[in-house]
Amino acid sequence: MIFYYAPKTIALASHIALEEAALDYEARRIDFAATEQQSRDYLGINPKGRVPALDTGQGILTETPAILAYIAQIAGDANLAPVTEPFAFARVQEFNLYLCATVHVAHAHRVRGYRWADDPRAIEAMQQRVPANMRECFRLIEDKYFEGPWVIGENYSICDPYLFTISNWLKGDGVDVQEFPRIAAHFHAMRERPEVRRVLLLHGL
Repeated sequence: MIFYYAPKTIALASHIALEEAALDYEARRIDFAATEQQSRDYLGINPKGRVPALDTGQGILTETPAILAYIAQIAGDANLAPVTEPFAFARVQEFNLYLCATVHVAHAHRVRGYRWADDPRAIEAMQQRVPANMRECFRLIEDKYFEGPWVIGENYSICDPYLFTISNWLKGDGVDVQEFPRIAAHFHAMRERPEVRRVLLLHGL
């Protein structure tokens, strides 16, 4: 498999999962500073011009929840999700899709407001809302969805690198992770995992 990533992006989540699953893959860095994500070659891989992308050999996957689910399914021995239990696996997907569709978007309003508006005043208004929106999202996770010590309870899963990746963005979004004690403990526990440390070095974190 070939994994396409850029440092300090959401690709960190899938990169960690690949390491945790001990899968055989090649990591290829996409240079955002050189706009490589908009190159003809990369657009042939991912027409969205974004990362991550995973060439599975059967085809290319480009959305984080799909990549994470695929990793969990093909690396059954790593036990990264309850893939044989439909309801439990759906709950994993529910959490990851919330991160994808709501939390990531709330963060993106700070750094990519141009996706939703052209008026500088509208973009500024979106940016000003980011701390409150991210705080609201993480309060919901802390109080309602985080089981502890890992997201779905005693078992580490594909939810954990995803939550950890977005938790890394909180400081830049004007939110202190310490406001959420259980997520803060999770954040520090993730940084102690050897697989996570290896990937953080590649991402400059």
